[in-house]
Amino acid sequence: MRPHDDSGQLSLDALWWGYRPHWADDKAPQPINATVEKVATSPYFRGAFAHHRCLVPADGWYEWLAVDGRKQPHYLTRGDGEPLWFAGIWTERPDGKSGCAIPTEPARGVAKVIHPHMPLILDQQSLEPWLDPDLTDRETIRHLVHHLPHDRLTHWPVSPRVNKPVDDDPALIKAER
Repeated sequence: MRPHDDSGQLSLDALWWGYRPHWADDKAPQPINATVEKVATSPYFRGAFAHHRCLVPADGWYEWLAVDGRKQPHYLTRGDGEPLWFAGIWTERPDGKSGCAIPTEPARGVAKVIHPHMPLILDQQSLEPWLDPDLTDRETIRHLVHHLPHDRLTHWPVSPRVNKPVDDDPALIKAER
């Protein structure tokens, strides 16, 4: 979800999963994440941080935990079943498509047990300020936008089938015993 135009109306758009600014050449990276430490200051991301912020709705996400020499996938989600709102940035890509990336932050709460980073997940009161095109200053945004409290998150181990792109079914998020 992103502001559609100068009217401030929101639109729900399908974006390419991968960020590459229009000025970058075809060999430039297409990251899906941008660390919060760099997203506002890196020349690659700062224009989008100031002017092209979006929301990425999600039920949860996967991370992998090393267990006995193998990687066990875990599904992380809200314990109350409500949707997650990942902060996002977007840009017009050289190929004419719009592409996005999700800012990541150091993991907090239960997520820290699984992986050192996690998506920047916004609380309900932060959705509107995050999308506000008039807010462009990093410090102002930082004071108005807050992440979801970490105690709202839970996780459980899931099937290693999540590693196979051909597998895409609801059973992928069921707890593995």
